[in-house]
Amino acid sequence: MGNRPPWRSTAIATACLCVLAVLNACSWDTGPRPGAATPTPTVVIIGDSLSTGHGTSPADAWPNLVENDPGFQRFQARIVNAAQDGSGYVSVGNNGSTFGSQVDTAVTDGTRLALFFGSENDMGTSPGETEAAAARAFASVKLRAPHAQIVVVGPPSYTGTPEAERLNIRDQDKAAALKAGAEFVDPIDLGWIMDDAADLIGPDGDHPSAAGQQYLKAKMEALIEARIQ
Repeated sequence: MGNRPPWRSTAIATACLCVLAVLNACSWDTGPRPGAATPTPTVVIIGDSLSTGHGTSPADAWPNLVENDPGFQRFQARIVNAAQDGSGYVSVGNNGSTFGSQVDTAVTDGTRLALFFGSENDMGTSPGETEAAAARAFASVKLRAPHAQIVVVGPPSYTGTPEAERLNIRDQDKAAALKAGAEFVDPIDLGWIMDDAADLIGPDGDHPSAAGQQYLKAKMEALIEARIQ
């Protein structure tokens, strides 16, 4: 065959250089492109009737109040409230729910924060049973959402002299949380509700009033915002 014309060699070389440049750019461009949508942070609430609005209404429940607070909406976060009346780490509540089954239902790989609250419903369980069930629930969060933070809020007390069983459940929750590397928040130690229980707790003496839901909204919103911003 004869020699290629000089112009053909130059064109081929130029084309090869362009292809290499495109491939090189693609290999290095691993970050988000300008204007690309960022994932919506998802907060999953695991809990009992203290988080469902029992005694008031679902609209008055503190998770709903947090999500609809204009101040919270700047985070563009979504709250999934998986709480069910009567549930606990061991106690089986509505729809056969436990805290562990709530995790299995609601926590996904898109979950940014799993917040557990309660549960006094586990009072009276066998020694160590609640701690073991809590450990399983926290492990399930880690399996389903490896990058999610876990915050465990223990059961509150409405007096400064809580029952021994309540303290026992608190201690089991705390032990399981610390072993799992989760953050534990103790409403009893912090004195939540105790100083104003007459206004914050409804007529049944157990569930938050509308004012109590607002109180919990402020407490929980502060916990959540600090961990998703």
